[in-house]
Amino acid sequence: MRTYRFELDLQLFNQEKTEKATPKKREDSRKKGQVAKSQDLAGSVILLFVFASFSMLGDFYKKRINGMFGGLFHDWLTMELTAGNVMELFVNITIEMLIMLTPIFAIIMIVGVIGNVIQFGFLLTGEPLKMQLNKLNPIEGFKRIFSMRSLAEFFKSILKVTIIAILVYIALIREWKNILVLSSQPIEAIFAFTADLTVSLGIEIGAVLTVLAFLDFLYQKYEHEKSIRMSKQDIKDEYKKSDGDPIIKGRIRERQRKMALQRMMQDVPKADVVITNPTHFAIALKYDASKMEAPTILAKGMDHVALRIREVAKENGVLTMENKPLARALYERAEIGDVIPGDLFQAVAEVLAYVYKMKGRTKRS
Repeated sequence: MRTYRFELDLQLFNQEKTEKATPKKREDSRKKGQVAKSQDLAGSVILLFVFASFSMLGDFYKKRINGMFGGLFHDWLTMELTAGNVMELFVNITIEMLIMLTPIFAIIMIVGVIGNVIQFGFLLTGEPLKMQLNKLNPIEGFKRIFSMRSLAEFFKSILKVTIIAILVYIALIREWKNILVLSSQPIEAIFAFTADLTVSLGIEIGAVLTVLAFLDFLYQKYEHEKSIRMSKQDIKDEYKKSDGDPIIKGRIRERQRKMALQRMMQDVPKADVVITNPTHFAIALKYDASKMEAPTILAKGMDHVALRIREVAKENGVLTMENKPLARALYERAEIGDVIPGDLFQAVAEVLAYVYKMKGRTKRS
């Protein structure tokens, strides 16, 4: 019973998402559009820069507004309207408005792109646009509405509205004396005061919302990291999928070893001699002066492989010689297909000379 309980606890521990996401998990989440992103950061930065542009390009906007409305009230409203000049009037007003709004559109596009790229880099994916039937499930919908994330978004919205209201209240209190005397001021002074107050208030609100949005981005990043955490079992499963099942890989390696051993055994009958230890090592050598610069190792093995090499050599009439130090040196310092090391030439040459001498005697007899 205790063993079963321990195994159950171990399984539950392996299923707990306590590990950081692997690079593959992060990449898969990114392809699905699951990235750390604050919905408010780009908007708040755009708001800040737009009002800052009003402050920096005030003369440009003033000139365009005065020109458009001055022409409208002084010239266009007193002109005799015809089918031809109505269209001209509409085109002129449209062009003037587009010229005046061009800096705002440019700021929205540039800051919007940069704001998103800074958060999660350049990303183009259509995965979030795909239809997901689970989103049509009313139960899941209620869960999303009353989830902790929705509650956090609700309180975040209340916080933003409260901060904006406080900033507006402070600005009105600060300028209250000037507001009270506006009725005695000329129209131009009223418009100038209202514009200055609106721009300054917009910059303050944009700056505060940008700070809140940045904090929200840090929170969203924390939540994202938490959502893509993996359990130990998830990491094992991912490793198996990406690198292959260790059992299958072991079987493949075993089959490869068998095939390599089989090919090696097919070369043993071609050898001139097999040098042994006599039981632990066996090395099959071949030397053809017309094709080889030095003797070459056709096969080598230890223990049961060495036994199999000796058996094949015996079956095919290949001479076997015992030389313990030479056998060990050849096994440790050369691989199959390599020529023998230079410092072993003399020892191998003596063995081959003896082998050729024995083969010559055998042929004469």
